[in-house]
Amino acid sequence: MKALGIDIGGSAVKGAPVDTKTGRLLAERHRIEVEKRHSPAQIAKVVGEIAAHFKWRGPIGVGFPGVIEGSFIRSSANLHLKFIGCDGARLFGKATGCPVAMINDAAAAALAEMRFGAGRGFAGKTLILTLGTGVGSVLASQGVVVPLELGHFPWKGGKDAEKYVAASVREEKDLSWEEWGCRLRDYIRVLESLFWPELIIVGGGVSSKHAKFFKYIKPRARLVPAKFLNQAGIAGAAMWARS
Repeated sequence: MKALGIDIGGSAVKGAPVDTKTGRLLAERHRIEVEKRHSPAQIAKVVGEIAAHFKWRGPIGVGFPGVIEGSFIRSSANLHLKFIGCDGARLFGKATGCPVAMINDAAAAALAEMRFGAGRGFAGKTLILTLGTGVGSVLASQGVVVPLELGHFPWKGGKDAEKYVAASVREEKDLSWEEWGCRLRDYIRVLESLFWPELIIVGGGVSSKHAKFFKYIKPRARLVPAKFLNQAGIAGAAMWARS
């Protein structure tokens, strides 16, 4: 069982063919940088380029950073606003010539982590956070994955929380690991009081550097980095295409 997984982010689109029975990437991921100003047509062209790179002609799963209802995109905080209301499966299907299944990007990452990664075999309540341009969030329990939008939780002065705690904010504001880790600590403490997770999995590219900031968070729940690191979204999107 194979599928092409595509992970659309605020700064890049990444993809690779995946063995959906194991979550293993079957080739080195292909990454193309993008910008928020890029239109849906431009992003679709990039997705088409990734499919062509792998000479792919099978099912494709696309993880998108926004609310997904069926094949439709309902929000787009970190990409072009013209994505809102767009039929993503039709858009990316036309660009690739392949059948496409749409899923929220954090939900895709959670699927991979709960089935094959850091949450494998754990049936309790799990909070999965993906830290990148924004903050993706998912709650998982008893094998059920529910995408949330906790990156848009009202925070300091009513701003979206991701404007304060996303990995991109640490880089833009040149925050030390301690400063940023303490921001995450405050944010996660609020999420813990709301959801009472037993396990917290942190993903995104920054998870490879978890030793630099985990020590400042000190949550009640067990805190672990994503096993798939920044590849979880690709693996989970492919799994979704085959589900």
